[in-house]
Amino acid sequence: MVELSKLVGFLDDYLKTEQFKDSSWNGLQVEGRKEVKTVVGAVDAGLETFKAATAADADLVLVHHGLFWKQGLPYLRGPARERIKILLDKQVSLYASHLPLDRHPLRGNNALLLKLVGARRTGEFFLYEGQNISWTGVFQPAVSLTKVVTRLRTGLQTECRVLPFGPQKVTTVAVCSGGGGAAAFQQAINQAVDLYITGEATEIYHLAKDHRCSVVFAGHHATETLGIKALLQLIASRWGLLTKFIDIPTGL
Repeated sequence: MVELSKLVGFLDDYLKTEQFKDSSWNGLQVEGRKEVKTVVGAVDAGLETFKAATAADADLVLVHHGLFWKQGLPYLRGPARERIKILLDKQVSLYASHLPLDRHPLRGNNALLLKLVGARRTGEFFLYEGQNISWTGVFQPAVSLTKVVTRLRTGLQTECRVLPFGPQKVTTVAVCSGGGGAAAFQQAINQAVDLYITGEATEIYHLAKDHRCSVVFAGHHATETLGIKALLQLIASRWGLLTKFIDIPTGL
């Protein structure tokens, strides 16, 4: 068991939460009971997630996509009220980490994507609001595009859409978990990588083809499961807390 304030302080410091300009209000979004012995992790906050978490006797729910966003409306009514109500009724806390968890060099979504496909991290990638939130990597030796796709499909248990326009033997790669869109891909093109791996499909077909860069769309949800799982492992090993990952695929 650990005090909620101690766990939150550790996560804020470890993820360097205050360094990021983000559309998410990162950190402790809902405060529950003062002590934590069970932590449930999930990619997304939602009623289905919270019901599963309370059924697992969670004291804290750790998510990548939280409830509160800077472009959202500050209303607690309808579905928003129901989400908050179940947390408050059960005294369950909610902690969200969006871009800080994408960026983290050890347990971030993007660093772990590089590790999954067997690439060594080489540099920063995807400048957003003055902060690079992802990484590039290198395969040594070069690896086939087919093998990279197989590693993604197996490791993430996901389907991949592939634009095979680059070299069949891949040396350099840029990754962007979730959905970086055309902006992230343009930065990948600027770095002249052989392969770009992301989650959410976007309309970059001709740009990829013309620049001879392969693209793998591995699913928004699937590419953002790695960081939460890694944080749960860290919490379990550091404090001996019970942890559980709840996977609720969104189909995206």
